[in-house]
Amino acid sequence: MGDDPQLTHVTLVWREGQHEDWIKFGRPVAERIVSRSERIESYMAGQVFALVRWASNDFGTVRSTLDVVQAVSSGEHCATVPQVDPGGALLLSVHGWPKVAQVFRLIDAIEASGIDPCDVAPEHWRHIHNRMAGRLTPREYTPARHRAWLQRKALLP
Repeated sequence: MGDDPQLTHVTLVWREGQHEDWIKFGRPVAERIVSRSERIESYMAGQVFALVRWASNDFGTVRSTLDVVQAVSSGEHCATVPQVDPGGALLLSVHGWPKVAQVFRLIDAIEASGIDPCDVAPEHWRHIHNRMAGRLTPREYTPARHRAWLQRKALLP
């Protein structure tokens, strides 16, 4: 897919009204335009991004998914995620528009509190995934939780 094996590459396809992929949040370190309808964004190990995939046919929406993925180092174990090469640590995965819209609202709330979703603790994305799978309401990601994460992260090797 991409030229640098140390990066995680995400292929995004955009065919208006048929197949639309986009990054909800993320800070790619590189981008390559393949064609008018396809591009590849690349992320360094440890970076977190949200990939949204939507598709429809003559009868309506056939796919709505949102995956929050953490890029991994070359050779590191990872989950297979469609359109993500070589894969990544899958922190959150939801299917169906109601759940995707719910995660959008959670991301909007994080941004409204002044926190970049790229910097949120990976455990919080897992928490959201698990709570939604159990049909429970996820806890809010507050500035205090974020400060605690940043302090803990500073202590990690």
